[in-house]
Amino acid sequence: MKPLQQVTIIVKGIVQGVGFRPFVFRLAHQLTLLGSVLNNHLGVTIVLQGNSELIEQFIDKLAKSPPPLARIDAIEVTRQAQLSLFDQFSIIDSHAATDEHANVAISADMSICRDCLNDINDPQNRHYQYPFTNCTNCGPRYTIINALPYDRCNTAMADFEMCDDCHAAYINPMNRRYHAQPVSCPHCGPQLTFSVINARAECLYDSSMLMALEQAVEMINRGGIVAIKGLGGFHLVCDATNNDAVAALRQRKQRLAKPLAIMVTNLAQAKLCVSGTETEWQVLTSPEKPITLMTKRVDGKDNGRDNCGNIHPIALSPLLAPGIDRLGVFLPYTPLHHLLMQRLHKPIVATSANRSGEPIIGNQAEIEQHLSHVVDGILGHNRPIINACDDSVVQVIDGQLQVIRLARGYAPLAINLHSPMLSNSKNSVLAVGVQQKNTVAFGFADNLIVSPHIGDLFTLETEQYFSRSLATFKRLYDFSPSHIVHDNHPQYAPTQWAVNYQSEHRLLPSHCIGIQHHFAHVLSVMAMHQCTEQVLGFSFDGTGLGDDGTLWGSEVMLADVHGFTTVAHFSSFKLIGGEQAIKHPVRILLALLFEQMSLEQVLSLPIAAIADLGSKTVTNLYQLWRNNSHCIECRSVGRLFDALAVALGFIGSSQYEGQAGMMIETAANAYYTESNIEPLSVTLNTLYDQESLPIQWHSSDFITQLVNCAVEYSHNPLIKKQICWHFINMISQQLDSVGQQYPQLPQVFCGGVFQNKTLLSQCIDDCKRGQRQILPSGHIPINDGGIALGQLWYGIHHMA
Repeated sequence: MKPLQQVTIIVKGIVQGVGFRPFVFRLAHQLTLLGSVLNNHLGVTIVLQGNSELIEQFIDKLAKSPPPLARIDAIEVTRQAQLSLFDQFSIIDSHAATDEHANVAISADMSICRDCLNDINDPQNRHYQYPFTNCTNCGPRYTIINALPYDRCNTAMADFEMCDDCHAAYINPMNRRYHAQPVSCPHCGPQLTFSVINARAECLYDSSMLMALEQAVEMINRGGIVAIKGLGGFHLVCDATNNDAVAALRQRKQRLAKPLAIMVTNLAQAKLCVSGTETEWQVLTSPEKPITLMTKRVDGKDNGRDNCGNIHPIALSPLLAPGIDRLGVFLPYTPLHHLLMQRLHKPIVATSANRSGEPIIGNQAEIEQHLSHVVDGILGHNRPIINACDDSVVQVIDGQLQVIRLARGYAPLAINLHSPMLSNSKNSVLAVGVQQKNTVAFGFADNLIVSPHIGDLFTLETEQYFSRSLATFKRLYDFSPSHIVHDNHPQYAPTQWAVNYQSEHRLLPSHCIGIQHHFAHVLSVMAMHQCTEQVLGFSFDGTGLGDDGTLWGSEVMLADVHGFTTVAHFSSFKLIGGEQAIKHPVRILLALLFEQMSLEQVLSLPIAAIADLGSKTVTNLYQLWRNNSHCIECRSVGRLFDALAVALGFIGSSQYEGQAGMMIETAANAYYTESNIEPLSVTLNTLYDQESLPIQWHSSDFITQLVNCAVEYSHNPLIKKQICWHFINMISQQLDSVGQQYPQLPQVFCGGVFQNKTLLSQCIDDCKRGQRQILPSGHIPINDGGIALGQLWYGIHHMA
């Protein structure tokens, strides 16, 4: 008989709240091993006693086949010289160490699994039609957690006492609901309520759960707007096929043009609304269930057919995403959503419930207080949302996932650091992100953690949400930063927070680190690949403060973790009236044209936005431009998209961020699919007599050529679409030209402009053709939502 051996195994990663302990329990019993397993601040700690070969088999199976929602970052094995006394393998209650930092990643919320979906549809199951059914393989995680370890007493379920049946499942290691912290049933768990908002904006309650769902469905079918409480906040919901209902939602919410996402019943219904690749369908149906941006399907063209071959298109409201060829679609991800969609059988608008520019609302009292003029009814429940979390938004480009909003399903994003940079427990880094699409990031022990999407920090409410998000992660991980990293822009709210924190906590000045905006964009993608060596980064966005005090946004840089050198950018132009020009982009167009034309020539152009201003206003703006009064220098690609969209009559004022880019992309795609590509007599030139780096592409010359082309060929019905195609194509050609000069370097495309699918696809194709390596952005947002991770990557390599 072989002698017994004993080992202690510490497993780190996403290993709590994902069915890890019952998995370990079953595996140990299968291999006849003795010992114990528990959750603690380190992750999961396992003690095994038995035959050495069986122990090795256990470790091998643990590493290769963990539970579906688990992610193992590290397995640390320590062999014990002395045997403990064990007569079985048991699961020990979790405990927290008050003097130790938590070193376990918090799982993101996950959509309902197939088993639980079967339960709610089975009349013989005690969870039949119960809208809060879950198990260890699905359901809420981050949104209900208050503290680590992830146990019921530390969640929003603390006040719900389990009935005997739920408790029996909860304590049975062989049951898939073993230690599923939100486990409940109709007898002991959260309950639905429906309330009607009357003409006086008063809330009239009906607390019957049996009727609440039916009443919400009836109101939606009548054309009403209902606020529905999900995992991380409320959705505003209406019938996506009812044009009057969608128009009412837009009017009441003052969201006149920004696209609205739809929830569909199932994959088959999604295919009647949008078209996609196999990869896009896989992303749409993945456990994360993100909002996936896909191509609109034209009514009556390749839509679903019945057995007789008859076409049955879904006539969606044209107000969902006006002027663009894409639509955000997602599938039900909670039991409540499935029960709702089973009754409606049609797509619904499901957009975040918030006031413009503010965070998603997770509390019914706030819906009643702030959105009673928007909604006709509220479908709520009594399980608290501790940590609000919006829906993730993604798209697929050339088979690669691109995250636009990092939230439910993907966040908190935890990255295991394969480096000793943070091994010193005294070193911990906080990166506070930027003003728009804010996220925050934390670095400690072997972890890099990025928060879910917080939002644009332009209101008191969003700044308070920013502070609450920081407090959540500091509480969960007992986190106190030794270093803080922020954007160089002194007026950004996160920058001011960082400076105040440094002063209040008396951090050394060298421990409060500023970093340039576009450099951080590049570093965010490098961090996803744990890359420290030099890359060629293309960082294109709306605006970000440059090192020379002007606004950048077209940066091509050689960058590593130590710094960057700019090798190319667009030439600068003026934003007349400063940031007013961003809201009124006709001012950007005028500034570009004034560089190439006289005032009289500009006034004579047949451009509606210029004519609407009137000659007096245009003349006044010309005087400001000429005298450089109330002007800011800018070299942003995003602003060039704005100017062209105004010139072509796509927009007057900018109604939402990225509107110009999406409309230009839509026109370019239409030209590419409808026509043979015809050349234009337009070139993207560099500044005259330029012989040294950085290369500067001539912004005003480029836009003026395109405007002149639009005027000259205005009789051609395709000219606007043709100009959009060539605008994107000529930019990608110039980027390819620079890339060819550095074929040995990995290339990074980042910044909000590269959300433009057509532009990025062309850049990727050029790199593939030239056999140049690309570092994809992966799960980190390519826009400002990823900057916090870039700041963090810089900070951990610059800790004094």
